[in-house]
Amino acid sequence: MPTFRHPPFDAPPLRGAPDARFVPAPADGVLPEGFFPTTNLPTYVRVDGAWRLPREPRMDAVLVLDAGGELWAREGRRVRAGERVVVGSAEDGADGVFVHARAFLGDEAAHGEFQFMTSEVSREKPIDYGVMARLLVDERARGGYPVWVAGPALVHSRARADMTWFVRNGFVGAFLAGNAVAVHDIEASIFGTTLGMTGTGQASAGGHGLHVRAINRVRAAGSIADAVRDGTIRDGIMHALVEMGIPFVLCGSIRDDGPLPDVVTDALAAQDAMRAHTTRATMAVLVATALHAIATGNMLPAFVMEDRATGRPTAHPRGAGPDEWPSLRELPTICVDSSEFVVSKLKDRGTHQAFGVVTNAQDFLHILRLYVEREIESRGAAA
Repeated sequence: MPTFRHPPFDAPPLRGAPDARFVPAPADGVLPEGFFPTTNLPTYVRVDGAWRLPREPRMDAVLVLDAGGELWAREGRRVRAGERVVVGSAEDGADGVFVHARAFLGDEAAHGEFQFMTSEVSREKPIDYGVMARLLVDERARGGYPVWVAGPALVHSRARADMTWFVRNGFVGAFLAGNAVAVHDIEASIFGTTLGMTGTGQASAGGHGLHVRAINRVRAAGSIADAVRDGTIRDGIMHALVEMGIPFVLCGSIRDDGPLPDVVTDALAAQDAMRAHTTRATMAVLVATALHAIATGNMLPAFVMEDRATGRPTAHPRGAGPDEWPSLRELPTICVDSSEFVVSKLKDRGTHQAFGVVTNAQDFLHILRLYVEREIESRGAAA
């Protein structure tokens, strides 16, 4: 993925920019008027004459300077009374805040106004599985933290075995989903069906109740991990996540059956649980889920911070000057759905770095796995 230079702070107009202005929050969860709302782009704040990068960057947050002098991007609901919040509206440094938008702008069109195939998302465009495979293998090699977000269509479309393969082979840092993904995966393990549908796509007698029976067995065991340990769950995605020690977050919704005992039913607690992983993400793969994909995209920065010396991801952006700041690269984000609408909506909600793949989950995961296996084989041969 491309890396980017930090802005020229030693040249005008940034050289003469003022310090950012901070105003105390008037109450818990209440922001001062004129607060600066963040984007997912690299954002620099001038504090005591020095430009700083905030920790845990994301869109739809505010910039807070804590009592220890640390700069954070925080959701408004998490700001406490008296905490110092950046105010201002200018993104060009005039208010002491600079949003480095140009770092992520592509080349402007230079071939006239009329062109074919210029939409960013289309089922008619080719899918470069080779690039995606290299990204995943690179992330595994550098010890990255790929976050996967999935919807239940992934299980219904018979992509379950391929998703399990990615989990067991070190390509998943965390797995985010809803109750349904885990329920249908577990139903497949126990009964061989998903929502009563067999592997051949046929409805089974009494199948409409099998997912509820699967939930009941897990609740009886105590948790998904307990159900894996006692042999209730024998294979599949959740089985692999537990056996490999990979964290997962299952976010509840008002339509959930059961739900499973591991599901986080409080929406704000679910946000926080997801955020614990998006702050560490070095790559994101969003498959067949509109709501969870957009929720995750809203929590992700558009970039990864890496230590200059080691090249490994870092969460510590502080430094005396640009030479001590981490290097930045784009956070690769792949969004897969059978509808162009879902992929376009994600990008329209601000996750502009997302690469859209318009296809079904089964085809995507199966073909991607083949390309990843080929990439691994080619690197082994080259070594």
